[in-house]
Amino acid sequence: MKKLIIINGPNLNLLGKREPNIYGSLTFTEFFEAIKEKYKTITLEYFQSNIEGEIIDKLHEVGFSYDGVVLNAGAYTHTSIGIGDAIKGIETPVVEVHISNTFGREEFRHQSYISPNAKGVILGFGLQSYELAIQSLI
Repeated sequence: MKKLIIINGPNLNLLGKREPNIYGSLTFTEFFEAIKEKYKTITLEYFQSNIEGEIIDKLHEVGFSYDGVVLNAGAYTHTSIGIGDAIKGIETPVVEVHISNTFGREEFRHQSYISPNAKGVILGFGLQSYELAIQSLI
Protein backbone atom coordinates (compact mmCIF):
# COMPACT_ATOMS: atom_id res chain seq x y z
CA MET A 1 0.00 0.00 0.00
CA LYS A 2 1.37 3.41 -0.97
CA LYS A 3 2.14 5.78 1.88
CA LEU A 4 1.81 9.51 1.14
CA ILE A 5 1.87 12.61 3.29
CA ILE A 6 0.50 16.07 2.68
CA ILE A 7 2.65 18.76 4.29
CA ASN A 8 1.25 22.28 4.58
CA GLY A 9 3.22 25.33 5.57
CA PRO A 10 2.41 28.64 7.21
CA ASN A 11 -1.13 29.97 7.46
CA LEU A 12 -2.68 26.98 5.72
CA ASN A 13 -4.20 26.04 9.07
CA LEU A 14 -6.50 29.03 8.44
CA LEU A 15 -8.11 27.57 5.31
CA GLY A 16 -11.85 28.15 5.40
CA LYS A 17 -11.33 31.42 7.28
CA ARG A 18 -8.45 33.14 5.48
CA GLU A 19 -9.27 35.01 2.26
CA PRO A 20 -12.10 32.73 1.13
CA ASN A 21 -12.20 34.56 -2.22
CA ILE A 22 -8.74 33.03 -2.95
CA TYR A 23 -8.70 29.86 -0.84
CA GLY A 24 -12.37 28.88 -0.54
CA SER A 25 -14.52 28.23 2.53
CA LEU A 26 -13.70 24.57 3.17
CA THR A 27 -11.32 23.87 6.05
CA PHE A 28 -8.35 21.65 5.28
CA THR A 29 -9.54 19.15 7.89
CA GLU A 30 -12.86 18.79 6.05
CA PHE A 31 -11.07 18.41 2.74
CA PHE A 32 -8.55 15.92 4.15
CA GLU A 33 -11.27 13.68 5.60
CA ALA A 34 -13.03 13.61 2.22
CA ILE A 35 -9.82 12.83 0.33
CA LYS A 36 -8.92 10.02 2.75
CA GLU A 37 -12.35 8.52 2.17
CA LYS A 38 -11.88 8.74 -1.60
CA TYR A 39 -8.41 7.15 -1.59
CA LYS A 40 -8.89 4.22 0.78
CA THR A 41 -6.28 2.12 -1.02
CA ILE A 42 -3.41 4.35 0.15
CA THR A 43 -2.18 5.46 3.54
CA LEU A 44 -2.55 9.21 3.61
CA GLU A 45 -1.23 11.40 6.42
CA TYR A 46 -1.29 15.12 7.07
CA PHE A 47 1.14 17.52 8.75
CA GLN A 48 0.94 21.29 9.04
CA SER A 49 3.36 23.74 10.62
CA ASN A 50 3.91 27.47 10.61
CA ILE A 51 7.57 26.83 11.51
CA GLU A 52 10.13 26.32 8.75
CA GLY A 53 12.39 23.99 10.76
CA GLU A 54 9.50 21.68 11.63
CA ILE A 55 8.70 21.31 7.92
CA ILE A 56 12.35 20.48 7.20
CA ASP A 57 12.38 17.96 10.08
CA LYS A 58 9.22 16.30 8.73
CA LEU A 59 10.73 16.05 5.23
CA HIS A 60 13.82 14.39 6.72
CA GLU A 61 11.61 12.02 8.73
CA VAL A 62 9.53 10.80 5.77
CA GLY A 63 12.03 11.35 2.96
CA PHE A 64 13.45 7.86 2.83
CA SER A 65 10.47 5.69 3.74
CA TYR A 66 7.32 7.23 2.21
CA ASP A 67 6.20 6.87 -1.41
CA GLY A 68 5.44 10.54 -1.91
CA VAL A 69 5.05 13.99 -0.41
CA VAL A 70 2.49 16.57 -1.46
CA LEU A 71 3.95 19.88 -0.28
CA ASN A 72 2.32 23.28 -0.07
CA ALA A 73 5.04 25.26 1.65
CA GLY A 74 2.94 28.43 1.53
CA ALA A 75 5.04 31.59 1.71
CA TYR A 76 8.15 29.50 2.46
CA THR A 77 8.01 28.43 -1.19
CA HIS A 78 9.37 31.85 -2.10
CA THR A 79 11.86 32.30 0.76
CA SER A 80 13.19 28.98 2.07
CA ILE A 81 16.43 27.74 0.59
CA GLY A 82 16.43 25.30 3.53
CA ILE A 83 13.21 23.56 2.47
CA GLY A 84 14.47 23.42 -1.11
CA ASP A 85 17.72 21.82 0.10
CA ALA A 86 15.79 19.33 2.27
CA ILE A 87 13.84 18.17 -0.79
CA LYS A 88 17.07 17.85 -2.76
CA GLY A 89 18.53 15.71 0.02
CA ILE A 90 15.75 13.12 0.32
CA GLU A 91 14.76 10.22 -1.94
CA THR A 92 10.95 10.44 -1.68
CA PRO A 93 9.42 12.35 -4.61
CA VAL A 94 7.82 15.68 -3.72
CA VAL A 95 5.05 17.36 -5.69
CA GLU A 96 4.77 21.10 -5.04
CA VAL A 97 1.19 22.34 -4.87
CA HIS A 98 -0.52 25.70 -4.52
CA ILE A 99 -4.21 26.42 -4.18
CA SER A 100 -3.98 29.68 -6.11
CA ASN A 101 -2.18 30.44 -9.36
CA THR A 102 0.90 32.02 -7.84
CA PHE A 103 1.84 33.53 -11.22
CA GLY A 104 -1.37 35.56 -11.14
CA ARG A 105 -0.41 37.11 -7.80
CA GLU A 106 2.35 39.37 -6.52
CA GLU A 107 5.70 39.25 -8.32
CA PHE A 108 7.56 37.75 -5.33
CA ARG A 109 5.28 34.68 -5.53
CA HIS A 110 6.63 33.85 -9.00
CA GLN A 111 9.90 32.52 -7.48
CA SER A 112 10.03 29.02 -5.95
CA TYR A 113 12.90 27.39 -4.10
CA ILE A 114 10.87 24.15 -4.12
CA SER A 115 10.28 23.72 -7.87
CA PRO A 116 13.85 22.91 -8.99
CA ASN A 117 13.91 19.86 -6.71
CA ALA A 118 10.27 18.75 -7.03
CA LYS A 119 8.94 15.95 -9.21
CA GLY A 120 6.37 18.44 -10.49
CA VAL A 121 4.31 21.51 -9.69
CA ILE A 122 0.51 21.84 -9.64
CA LEU A 123 -1.08 25.21 -8.99
CA GLY A 124 -4.22 27.19 -9.45
CA PHE A 125 -6.84 24.45 -9.14
CA GLY A 126 -7.97 25.20 -5.61
CA LEU A 127 -7.97 22.26 -3.23
CA GLN A 128 -8.14 19.99 -6.28
CA SER A 129 -4.40 20.75 -6.70
CA TYR A 130 -3.78 18.35 -3.81
CA GLU A 131 -5.83 15.60 -5.41
CA LEU A 132 -4.03 16.03 -8.72
CA ALA A 133 -0.73 15.70 -6.87
CA ILE A 134 -1.90 12.53 -5.12
CA GLN A 135 -2.96 11.05 -8.44
CA SER A 136 0.47 11.82 -9.91
CA LEU A 137 2.14 9.93 -7.05
CA ILE A 138 -0.05 6.82 -7.27
